[in-house]
Amino acid sequence: MNPSQSSLSPDYFDSLYSADTDPWKFETSDYEAKKYAATMAALPQDRYRSALEIGGSIGVLTEMLATRCDSLLSLDVSEKAQQKAIERCQALSHVRFQIMQVPQAYPDEPFDLTVLSEVGYYWCLDDLRKAQQLILHHLEPGGHLLLVHWTPYEAYYHNPLSGDEVHESFLALPSSQLRHIKGDRAETYRLDLFERIKQGA
Repeated sequence: MNPSQSSLSPDYFDSLYSADTDPWKFETSDYEAKKYAATMAALPQDRYRSALEIGGSIGVLTEMLATRCDSLLSLDVSEKAQQKAIERCQALSHVRFQIMQVPQAYPDEPFDLTVLSEVGYYWCLDDLRKAQQLILHHLEPGGHLLLVHWTPYEAYYHNPLSGDEVHESFLALPSSQLRHIKGDRAETYRLDLFERIKQGA
């Protein structure tokens, strides 16, 4: 953790997508396909009323999540990435897209599912804490929060946080706010599922 480092800017991601329309090989990687399958299998409900995906990128996971949601809002900071996601999901009328940089902004609506996949380590610690409170505030009681992040340390990346630091930060939140339902660790990523505590529970 580098406490003096800032969150990565939208320009950083636009430059990546300008050089390669799929810089992390979401469309072609066997690793990503298996991770997406594990992500979908971890969702405890067959159907969600209103879901939020923070950091939808080019929409590969977005398209999968759409099969389990009545409404899905996918956010990203990169217009280049999101345009590809819009094209991918153009036949899915219940999927909405918005350019938004969390936690500087956040959708003003409730969700019963929030998915944070491969995004949290791009935030500095202060922004992670702000994002946590926004996620909690907009997650309905009984709603689910699913975290999935790469865990190995890569010196050439500029991420302010590691995947483990992101997940441990959520696990450290008061049990009166979030209940940890499930945790899985694969060789190079971890997955944690939480449920928003209902008032009086």
